[in-house]
Amino acid sequence: MPELTRRSLIKLAFTGSAALTLSGCNILPRKAGSDGPHQYTGAVGLADGSFAVSAIKPNGKILWQSPVRTRCHSGCKRPGTAEVLFFERRPGWAFYAINSKTGEQLHRIEAAEGEHFVGHGVFSPDGRFLYAPANRYEPGEGIIAVYDSHQQYQRVNTFDLKGIGPHQITLHPDGQTLVVGLGGILTHPDYDRIKLNLDTMEPALILMNRHSGEILARFQPTHHQLSTRHVDVAPDGTIYAAYQYQGAAHELPPLVARYRNGRYEEIAFDEAVHRELGNYIASIVAHPENDLVAIASPIGGTALIFNSRTGAVIEKAAIADCAGVEALAGGDFLISSGRGKLVRMGQRTPAKEIASLPVQWDHHLV
Repeated sequence: MPELTRRSLIKLAFTGSAALTLSGCNILPRKAGSDGPHQYTGAVGLADGSFAVSAIKPNGKILWQSPVRTRCHSGCKRPGTAEVLFFERRPGWAFYAINSKTGEQLHRIEAAEGEHFVGHGVFSPDGRFLYAPANRYEPGEGIIAVYDSHQQYQRVNTFDLKGIGPHQITLHPDGQTLVVGLGGILTHPDYDRIKLNLDTMEPALILMNRHSGEILARFQPTHHQLSTRHVDVAPDGTIYAAYQYQGAAHELPPLVARYRNGRYEEIAFDEAVHRELGNYIASIVAHPENDLVAIASPIGGTALIFNSRTGAVIEKAAIADCAGVEALAGGDFLISSGRGKLVRMGQRTPAKEIASLPVQWDHHLV
């Protein structure tokens, strides 16, 4: 497939109305399917106060636990290999490359001086280049740090996001375009989790050429305090963004946005659903086998599935401290919680707990 260039831009506007042509042709490995993953991996907190990365079967059985120095957040699978990466967070001083079959740690790569990771990353389709969102915390600059796995994860490039607070990143099915949630929130390791710029936030969904670092489009939410944190892309190229609202708790702005057919639009659920989400979404996943999208809110203790085309809520469940979401082969979703629960739910599958483990799952499953 030809690389996306300026010639493929019919119109480019940096305020959220770009008419951008992105093919949905999927050259990337599917996240689920009849031959889908036989295990999922997540960062966990343990009863003794230590931390690990843990692998489980889809039925919740633990396969291995790999100790890590501090809390990790999320990670990514390296295509064509048995490696899975997990990133430290708050702040993220390093990431780990782990053998997903055994739990053996292969590498621990530290962030560059003056930078920290934010808990997420994604690989190029061939598994060579890792793209990791990071912050340069003194100037408050958001970047994408590029590492070459063929050179023991040496840093080989840096892309400027021209904004603050990147978080989740994924790769468009065209294999060329990075999709980045730019939260817009300024933080600093010396000030713990204090948000330093709530009045001047500039969150965005960013599309970037993974080869050159050129920003192809920047879509801004309808309110400057809708922190654009989590993203996913369906096999047809539809992009989803999930927000965490930093404004007044009684206000109920839209928490999900969709980019499709050159249009960026926000999806509003009804008022009762919005209240159950607590203005905070921790994960969003588009199922590759159907038209369903799942989100989870640990603040609201609610996980729900909605129809990607109509926005209609299909299934909803109260799950305390739920946050992690992944697609299961067959069309359902797996939800994890900070209380060790694993719950299966889908369009025809009411929420059912499949395991309760003595761990605290962090916000994401891989």
